Amino acid sequence: MGLHAEIFEQPAVLRRFLNNQVKSARQIAAAIQKRNIDYIFLTARGTSDNAGLYAKYLWGIFNHLPIALAAPSTFGVYQQPPRLNRAAVVGISQSGQSPDIVGVLEEGKRQGALTIAITNAPDSPLANTADYVLYIDAGEEKAVAATKTYTAQLMAIAALSAALSESDEMLETLHHVPTLVEETLVLDSQIEQVAERYRYMNQCVVLGRGYNYATAFEWSLKLKELTYIVANPYSPADFQHGPIAILEKGFPVFAVAPQGAVYKDILALLRRLSDIHQAEILVLSNADEALRLANTPLRLPAPMPEWVSPIVSIVPAQLFCYYLTRAKGWNTESPRGLKKVTETR
Repeated sequence: MGLHAEIFEQPAVLRRFLNNQVKSARQIAAAIQKRNIDYIFLTARGTSDNAGLYAKYLWGIFNHLPIALAAPSTFGVYQQPPRLNRAAVVGISQSGQSPDIVGVLEEGKRQGALTIAITNAPDSPLANTADYVLYIDAGEEKAVAATKTYTAQLMAIAALSAALSESDEMLETLHHVPTLVEETLVLDSQIEQVAERYRYMNQCVVLGRGYNYATAFEWSLKLKELTYIVANPYSPADFQHGPIAILEKGFPVFAVAPQGAVYKDILALLRRLSDIHQAEILVLSNADEALRLANTPLRLPAPMPEWVSPIVSIVPAQLFCYYLTRAKGWNTESPRGLKKVTETR
């Protein structure tokens, strides 16, 4: 199974998680509530780190939990870990193999913290270290570039948020997400055509804010992994504090702008980028105003709650990276210098 097929497998993966793993999410939520923890200490690398950015916003907004993103080298290289006894230590990893991520959970357990693994490998070192495992149930992912494991991680994070909130309404919303992803996959042929427009692009910026700050980082990572483009992710707020100076006429700007609390701010920036900077704008949105400002508009489903939009909005970005890789003549299945499992210390 190749990268394109795994992108299309995502609705089935998300449904399988919701059918099989919600009970585990509730058990983990109960354990967190029982311990009366002060904060979540989250450790991950690569694509899983971007999933952690989603958790930072979702668990912070819906569950009022402060989220600290770990610096694993403080545990291994410097051997000076922070105090974790009042935390729940969460490790997110597709493979569960990386020693530095496992080491954070081992230290958390040594200090008496609750430890949780979100992984696609229930028999991995990470899972074996954790007190609780939330299995993302994505099936084997053969492509080097992670797609279905990423959206399954986002779904696991969202299901845990719903369980912590004891919200049947949130869970019901999550059950609609696989259908929203299916609606997004209809863009496949359109994205194949528009990718040709960017064949000779060698740099860009990717903008996303709030919940979709994670989407900007993940889209940027996939562009780097597959197309070897220098793609820098920014919050629209941060972008205006200096980096906007790099823009010139025709500079590619990719924006994730679904309707929601941060939409007006992104829309205002897109107007500026179009009218003043004359940037080359690609927009993922379900709002007509934002799509009209784009040189390349890609429509997301509507209506769609903002908090679930990262699970949906990354899918056309994945397809774009797949087709742009092909347009550039690169191998979508074997990115240079990469392997499926990366073990860092």
